[in-house]
Amino acid sequence: MWRQSPPHRPLHPLPRIAGPVHEDRLTRTHFVRLIAIAVMGATLMQLGYVAALGGHIVPPGAIAARPLAGVMTSTLRAEAEERRAAVPAAPRPSPHDVRAIYLTSWAAATPALVREALALAQTTEINGVVIDIKDYSGVVAFTTHNPLIEALGSDRSRIDLAALTEQFHRQGIYVIVRIAAFQDQHLLTVKPSLAVRDATGQIWRDRRGLGWVDPGSPEVWTYLVEISRAAVRAGVDELNYDYVRFPTDGRLEDMRFPVTDATHQSRRQVLRRFYEYLTTALRPTRVHLSADLFGYATVRPDDLGIGQILEDAFLYFDYISPMVYPSHYASGFLQFGNPAEHPYEVVHYSLQYAEKRRHRFARLLGTLPEGVDGTSPIDHVAKLRPWLQAFDMGAAYPPSVIRKQMDATYDAGLTSGWYLWNPASRYHAATFLPARREQTSPR
Repeated sequence: MWRQSPPHRPLHPLPRIAGPVHEDRLTRTHFVRLIAIAVMGATLMQLGYVAALGGHIVPPGAIAARPLAGVMTSTLRAEAEERRAAVPAAPRPSPHDVRAIYLTSWAAATPALVREALALAQTTEINGVVIDIKDYSGVVAFTTHNPLIEALGSDRSRIDLAALTEQFHRQGIYVIVRIAAFQDQHLLTVKPSLAVRDATGQIWRDRRGLGWVDPGSPEVWTYLVEISRAAVRAGVDELNYDYVRFPTDGRLEDMRFPVTDATHQSRRQVLRRFYEYLTTALRPTRVHLSADLFGYATVRPDDLGIGQILEDAFLYFDYISPMVYPSHYASGFLQFGNPAEHPYEVVHYSLQYAEKRRHRFARLLGTLPEGVDGTSPIDHVAKLRPWLQAFDMGAAYPPSVIRKQMDATYDAGLTSGWYLWNPASRYHAATFLPARREQTSPR
């Protein structure tokens, strides 16, 4: 028996804009002030952001374009050098161009659907799978043999992750596992002290009635790392983190965070500290790390009110996976009444803009000496590998429409592939190009 998971929800209305933030990195002997809004202020001037985005512009005066290039260069250089020195192990090899389909844990536990995925990989260009191991419910879908996870009663024997990973590896398929980070119904039930609360002290819930744990809690971070390490022991190639953010809907003004509020950190500071914690803990495993960001994070310079700024993640992950689902963009984006009806344009614009930001960020690292370790600044910046829409929302999405998003991804200059999201884990062979004969698994 398999179940489908809900699609990533659209963002209506847009989150509130957050102002500039200065960060003091207290865990280092020096202070890092990574002011991404100032960086983007310069980017706006270069790329003509306001003119291009039509109705989705930043209110006048919200961003100050200040001449901080020199400060930013030295700051980012120090952070890149620190990260490189702290984590000497190189990641495992991976396919250059990963083309992966998403499977819920229930689909991955269904032999017929696993066979469908294997058949697609044998006959089409598909060379990767993304498997849910912890979705919004908080249930960990495999036996971890981890005392902390077992004590919380989180894991289930729904799938044999090691055996499933080996089965895909035998066919040369790259295995990514998806972990929903801060939306976790199980953890807030067994550890209610970690739950986001409302003004009355009750567990706060979003519009779907789902609760959240505090993204600023080191206890939650440790828990996520332990789940991740269990997945690494099962042999997976990449850890993909979703819901790495603060909530977007519901009575946001009523939210009370047990840890974040006490530390007086901004939301973007919280996420950056989480990125750092995750990287420090997991880089020695040499597994690849990726993070899912909202599609709007590709084109907005602020943190969307949820803590997500594209540049903040660049030095901590191997891949950034913006969810550029056209149905999730509000009416008026690029002056389209219904962006879902314009998949190529929405995806191409978003990814092209994000790639320009990525290269600008690398230029700020440009004083790193090339050739010292055989790398250049761009090698220290996460690559983009987007989530694309393979479900009907806002418009019909048959294979030909899904294909337009793939074309847009490559036309935007991206070369690292894509993940395809269908909440029912069903895919049509007509969506994909014929098989490419290549070895994709690092095993």
